[in-house]
Order: sequence, then structure tokens, then C-alpha cells
Amino acid sequence: MALPIPEEKITEIRHATDIVDIVSESVMLKKAGKNLLGLCPFHAEKTPSFTVSPDKQIFHCFGCGVGGNVFSFLMKHQGVTFPEAVRMLADRYGVDLPRPEATAAQRRALTEREQLLAVNQEAMGFFQRCLGQGGPGRRAKDYLDRRGIAAETIERFELGYAPPGWDNLLRFLTGRRVAPALAEKAGLAVGRRDTSGHYDRFRDRIIFPIRDANGRVVGFGGRVMGDDLPKYLNSPETPVYNKGRVLYGLDRAKAACRQARRVFVVEGYFDAIALFQVGIENTVATLGTALTADHIRLLKGYVERAVLVFDSDAAGVKAAERSIPLFVEAGMEAAVLVLPEGDDPDTYVRRRGREAFDKLADKALGIIAFLTVSAVARHGQQTVEGKVRVINDMLAPLSAVSDTMARSLHIRDLAARLDVDESALLARVREFSGNRGRVSGPGERTLQTVSMSMAAGKGSRLERQIVAMMLQHPQAVAEVSRRRLVDRFEDPGLKKMGMEILAQCAETPRDASEIVQHITDDALQGQAAALAMEQVPWNDQGWKVVMTQYEAVRPHRNDDDLLAKIRTAEADNDFELLTKLLKDKQHRASNRQEPIS
Repeated sequence: MALPIPEEKITEIRHATDIVDIVSESVMLKKAGKNLLGLCPFHAEKTPSFTVSPDKQIFHCFGCGVGGNVFSFLMKHQGVTFPEAVRMLADRYGVDLPRPEATAAQRRALTEREQLLAVNQEAMGFFQRCLGQGGPGRRAKDYLDRRGIAAETIERFELGYAPPGWDNLLRFLTGRRVAPALAEKAGLAVGRRDTSGHYDRFRDRIIFPIRDANGRVVGFGGRVMGDDLPKYLNSPETPVYNKGRVLYGLDRAKAACRQARRVFVVEGYFDAIALFQVGIENTVATLGTALTADHIRLLKGYVERAVLVFDSDAAGVKAAERSIPLFVEAGMEAAVLVLPEGDDPDTYVRRRGREAFDKLADKALGIIAFLTVSAVARHGQQTVEGKVRVINDMLAPLSAVSDTMARSLHIRDLAARLDVDESALLARVREFSGNRGRVSGPGERTLQTVSMSMAAGKGSRLERQIVAMMLQHPQAVAEVSRRRLVDRFEDPGLKKMGMEILAQCAETPRDASEIVQHITDDALQGQAAALAMEQVPWNDQGWKVVMTQYEAVRPHRNDDDLLAKIRTAEADNDFELLTKLLKDKQHRASNRQEPIS
């Protein structure tokens, strides 16, 4: 329920949480001094720039500029609201939240996302109960038995069955006070063309619940048990389900992926389940779509290498070829496992077993080797024309290899295979690269934009140092406030950030994580996280030196007004006002030249 969460409970949850634990579930982090470094999950990059500070409990990507604390990370990474992120962490770390009975108004205030996830959960329970019940349900269970799916696996993957009939699920959901319009928004119902009502999307199909990486049911896949078309039917895109960002089975495969440091990527539900059932648990499946850049960024948080296990037919080989440029762009190691003709992963492991599959996996071809084999199969290498076509097909992949040593070795191997001069092939690759120009990936463009933005609006070095001090040393905030330094800031972004910090810390000092949490502007939040991570080892003496330096180079604009008032009082012979103004001037000067002790 979207009920108010007391501030003290939010603070308790933040103190109980370790941001490293949360981030490391989706980003592979390595020690880098006091901080941890990894590839950013929010943009494509080849060189790690995503930094997590265990001491300050914040993160910042120096590539795309995103930053914040543990709540911010969950909100950005999982697409959840702040209350949802708070509740997720409360459940994980055992912090009790007040759960008063919701009023009618509060029930209506449930977020759309929460409603859709709740409806999906209800639907999954309905499908599970239908499997094995009655004639059609028994037929569905027998079908799974024939496919070699054990009862334990059915339970583990929570497989179900959508019975025949137009509105079985709708009637069930209506009984649970779920409106048909909400069921339609969840992708479970379809509106009739004549607007006379709705009907169930899934009918007489084996049902595969689709979960996100955190185990929440976001959609469903349905398979017919005969020859009807379409063979597979998946949930449409919804506010909680985007097939280009979800991989089937990842929620169960995460631990095995981290341990093995590699993942097998297959195309179908049964392929993933069959491999999982023989103990190959580091397996995920795409969901009726080609691999996307988002899929690969998701996988990079768990593994160093992906093995594509697609069908041996032409369509499967083509799917692997389409995926390869994305791995090259993302800088992730990948290989392709080509199964014997006529096999898919499901049939192969059921027929041959895990040991045979493992032996094949050990012989999986790397990206460039696979593309070379595919190009030679298409064009041949016996004729000059065939060799030229193979080389033309390989120019783009070879040019995309960022490691110069690896590229050199690949060029040598291709030259030897085609029996062509290595230096001539190298020259051709260089010519192709030069003509094409350097194509920046999404992450590189973001990095360039951020760098330009920082250069254009970074403000004075002293202003940055003052804001960094305020974030890292809460005791400095009072002194900054007393001297009214932020009033003099010339950089509008730093001034806005400084004012935000002063407002937050007016009554109670707050640490960097808490300050960053309460900054609602995403850009400012990222900048604040970056400044909070800067190394500012000054003590009280150092702060005052910096503040005094700033006052010297940025006199307060009110000083000019004060001098003008003094001159006017002198001209008017108003000695009482003149005495008061001179005392004010002396007080300001003494504040700036306060002895350092």
C-alpha cells in the first residue's frame, strides 16, 4: 500500500542497508582504493566508471552522471517509486514498517505498478491451480511429463495452465475485485472489438510466469500443446513488462551466473528449463525477441562471458549473428555454441545429457571465429571472389574490436585461413575504420555530453570545494551558513545545490547519503553524489582557509551597498547612522579575518 512511511523508519532502513550488497547484485564491482568500481548499469560503457562508496553509502557514474544513495539506485535500476524502494529494503533487512488498515482513498492511491504486479501474482496462482485439475488440466500436466519436465521443476518455475474458454481468468479476477480494464492493462485480457467487454488473452496454453531479476511476476508466456498458431504467445508490453529488458530465468540464474562467471543464452522457455533441470542453472532465455543492448547491460552485472546457444538451423545462426555487434559494442566477451543439425538445447540435453553439452560448450567459438566460419560457409574460400566477400563481411567486426592486440591476432588468423597477405588485410581494416570514422556508442556520447556540460558550468574551483565540504563534513555547513557564502555563488547549479544543503541541514546535520536522498532533481542528485565522493581531507583550519579565500575573491554584493550608505551618511552629516554603518563594516571585516585556531 502507498501509505506514508515515517522519516525515522526511512533513516533506520538506510542505516541497516549496505549499498554494496544491493548494487553488487546487478553490477560486478572490483576494489579501487576506498571505493568499488564497475560497469555502469545505466549506459553502455567498456571502461568502468560506475563508482560505489561503502563509507558514504552513495554511488556515482562519472560516465553518464547518474548518482544517489541506495534508494536512488533501486528507483533508477528497478523503475520503482521511492516508497516501493523503501519497502523492498525494509523487507530484505527485517525492518518493520507500520501497516495500518488502508482507507478507501489510500487503496485508490495504490500506484499503477503495484496494482499490476499484484494482478499478475493473482493470475499466476490461478494458472498454477488449473494445472492438473480436471480433464484439460490433466492433459496439460501429461504434456509436461512427455516433455521431460519433472514435478519439482514445474513447482520451481511455477508453471501453470490457462484453461479453454473465453473468460475463466477474468471471472476469477472479478471475484477478487480486479476490474477488467486493469486486467487488460496487465496484458491478461483483450478488449472486444465491439467494445462489449473483454476476454482472456491466454486460453488452453501451458503458462510460463515471467519474472524480473528481482523475482516479481511482470508477464506471462503461453504455449499451445498441439499445432495451433501462434505456437507461443507472450504478454504485450505493459508498464511493468518490457521484453527488451527482461530475460526469462534470470531471477533463478543469478547466483549460478556469478559463480560460473558465464551465462548460457537460449531462445525458448523449454530450452532454459531443460538446461536448468540437468544442473546448468546459469541459463537465461530471450522472450520472443532478439537480444538487446539492455539485455547485455543486465548480464554484465553478473558475468564476464556469454555463450549464445541458438538452434542449429539458419534462423538460429542468423539470430546469433545479429546479437554479436551488441556484445562487441558493449565490450563483453561472447561465444557461440552451434548444436548439431536438427537439435535445440532442449532436445539435445534430453537426448545426450549434461556431459555432452559441457563438452560442446568448451568448444564454443568466440565472436570473430564464429563470424569467420559463417562467412566462409556463405561465400567459400576457394575463389578470389569468395575470399573478397569473406573479408568484406569481416571488416566491420574486426574494426569494432577495441583491444589492438586481440584485433591483430584475429587479423593474423583470418589472413592465414584465407591464405592472403596479413599486411594487406591489416591495411584494408585500417582503411575501413578510417572511412567509417569513429562511431561512438551510447555510453561514449553520454560521457562526452556530460564532460562538456561540466566544463561549461562547473563554476569556480572554490565553490565546488565549499559544496564538497558541506556534503562530506556536516559540521562545516553551519559556518558556511553564518558567513552567507552560498549567497555569493556565481554558478547557478552549485548555488542551487548549496541552498538545498543549507535548507536540509538547517535544524539537524545530515550525512551525504541522506542529503543526496532528499535532492529530487536527478541532475543535481548526480552532481551532489560526485562532489560527495571527492577527496576533501580538510580539518576545521582548512575549511576556514578555503572560506576566507572565497570571501577575498568573491566580496559580498551587499558590501557595495554598505559603502554607498556610508558615503551618503557622511554627506548628510548623519553621525548616528554613520557610527552604526561603520560598526557593521568592522563586524563583517572581523568575520572574514577571524583568527585561525
